[in-house]
Amino acid sequence: MKNKRQKARQERQKMWNSLSALHAHLIQLSETILNPLSQIPYTPPEGTPISPKSTLESLLSIKNSNPNPNNNAITETQLFNSIKDFTLACALLSSSQSSTHELLSWIPKNLAIEANSAFNELSNAYAESDLGARNERRISELLGVMSGGDGDGDGLVNEEKRLVIELMPEVLPLLKDGIKESSIDKSADGDEISAASARAPVGSAIVAAYQFGWFVTQVDYPHLGKLCNLVIPCALTALDHWSPQVKGQGMISFTHLAKNVNAAELSRYEDVILDACCQNIASDDETWCHVVEMSVLLVTCIQRSDPRSPWFEKMLNEMLGHLERQPRNKDRRVAWLKFVEPLLHGIGLVLVAHFSRIFPLFFKWLHADDDETVLLIGG
Repeated sequence: MKNKRQKARQERQKMWNSLSALHAHLIQLSETILNPLSQIPYTPPEGTPISPKSTLESLLSIKNSNPNPNNNAITETQLFNSIKDFTLACALLSSSQSSTHELLSWIPKNLAIEANSAFNELSNAYAESDLGARNERRISELLGVMSGGDGDGDGLVNEEKRLVIELMPEVLPLLKDGIKESSIDKSADGDEISAASARAPVGSAIVAAYQFGWFVTQVDYPHLGKLCNLVIPCALTALDHWSPQVKGQGMISFTHLAKNVNAAELSRYEDVILDACCQNIASDDETWCHVVEMSVLLVTCIQRSDPRSPWFEKMLNEMLGHLERQPRNKDRRVAWLKFVEPLLHGIGLVLVAHFSRIFPLFFKWLHADDDETVLLIGG
């Protein structure tokens, strides 16, 4: 009995040593980002109640987070939460490079590169740690596969993607709630956007949307399809938001989804997704290219086996209606011409019924002082 107790104590000590080593490495990685971050001068835009820099500093302040008051050893739960916070910080820093919004445009490229490098290093360390080995069942439960190797085989998840996938069940519901807080309450009267902003600052939704977009785009085929039940509700919440920045991240996420899953994996949500596409075709100029690409990819993915699906015609009608109202808008016509071809192929012979609307647009565009438009029509 004494030997058993001694062996159990040795095993616990070994576990604590392993957790402490991973925690120490996490602190070191956090400081490589936190130190240059703290030196960047940043003042939040006037009237903005949130500061992304403060959010990042909070997520990266891991050194004294959740100490165990009894023995000063960190627990598995505490360490996993710290890893989650660190990853959310890296997600925001990395995704900032695709944003021109004032909340994120202050983040320099070198800091985003540093965040990517630090996250990859943490992912590898986590996969090799005892904590990563014990949590490997999470991947099996989510994907039905084991992790390991370089991820070249369909059944394997590489080390960098593994940590992202493990975190998604924890993180995506939180990000979905963060986006939804400032969404419009469609049952309310009056100025809906002002009412939504009063409930929660839209900046929080923008931050959450960019973090969400980063998580989704880290995972690809064949594993992303197994995560649709996590990804799609959050992406739909982003599409339903009034902010173009939030909508845009939802569109980018759906585009990535359409390129990396099959129709069967989207079937549970197909009507909801395609209806959301149609509802968002009436979008701002800054998101028009995203909504066209997203809509074309999704309808051709989901309805590929049904060329007579009414969704093809409904989507084409929506797009043509907006192009007819703004025929001289170069950005809109170029985006449409660039991405629409799979939709035109999908609609088949029914396309003939739309020639009376398409040809007048093409005729106007061919006379535009714009080489790109002419080349796209000719191509």
